[in-house]
Amino acid sequence: MSQTVAKLPVSGPTSGTAALGTTAAAANVVALPRTRAPRAARGAAMAREAAANIVPPLVALAALLTLWEVLCSHAGSALPPPTQVVSDTWELIAHPFYVAGGNDVGLGWQIWASLQRVAIGYALAVVAGISLGVLVGQSTLAMRGLDPIFQVLRTVPPLAWLPLSLAAFQNGEPAAIFVIFITAIWPIIINTAVGIRNIPSDYRNVASVLRLNGLEFFTKIMLPAAAPYIFTGLRIGVGLSWLAIVAAEMLIGGVGIGFFIWDAWNSSLISDIILALAYVGLVGFVLDRIVAFVGRLVTRGTAAA
Repeated sequence: MSQTVAKLPVSGPTSGTAALGTTAAAANVVALPRTRAPRAARGAAMAREAAANIVPPLVALAALLTLWEVLCSHAGSALPPPTQVVSDTWELIAHPFYVAGGNDVGLGWQIWASLQRVAIGYALAVVAGISLGVLVGQSTLAMRGLDPIFQVLRTVPPLAWLPLSLAAFQNGEPAAIFVIFITAIWPIIINTAVGIRNIPSDYRNVASVLRLNGLEFFTKIMLPAAAPYIFTGLRIGVGLSWLAIVAAEMLIGGVGIGFFIWDAWNSSLISDIILALAYVGLVGFVLDRIVAFVGRLVTRGTAAA
């Protein structure tokens, strides 16, 4: 009986190379077009977050304005409704930087004059407050000697300093700046001292091992570790500065948002007062947000928002 054996073809080098080439060609990864779903999803998430942060305040503001309008629209109301405030102060809103001579200038210039005083007094308070806070936080002797004095002086109301500053400087401008300085410095000192005292001991041990000098320890260890506390004090200080300047300007006169409010009261312009108060609140909010933003940049997000 004869058997037929089927012979399989033997692949030589050429056929092997062809097979590998075919396999490699088949294994090539084809780049698919990038989908835009993740970017769209991120955009939708950001839109939802923005709506969650913006819509509730707008709804609350609309409700308050509506309630105000209803309560103050009747005859004999002591306060004007929002619609009347807008109509009475439209010239101030539309022309915030007019100059009519003397102290008769727009609200934009009034706020600018106040901001200049705040900038000088607050800058002085920042320098002095951080320096004294570092001293009190680092030195036990300085803390025992100065902390009780600071705790007493910080309870003095800001306007209580104004007569003393007027007597010392004989001029309203430096007196107002001093009131800002003495009002803003206390939270900066206290928060800086707390931050310095709360530096972990491990950080100090590392500085000793690395043999850092005083300046290196201050810039590389002390300030970064205490920065969240410092910026908390700076935020409180800038808010108190803005409050103090408005109150001080009511008494010293001249150009400024505080004097504008007091002058409007003497002229029985209630709508002007309400508009000025709205501007004061908005400027104070912006100042707080600016300091908070700088704090997040410096502390890489560890400072309070």
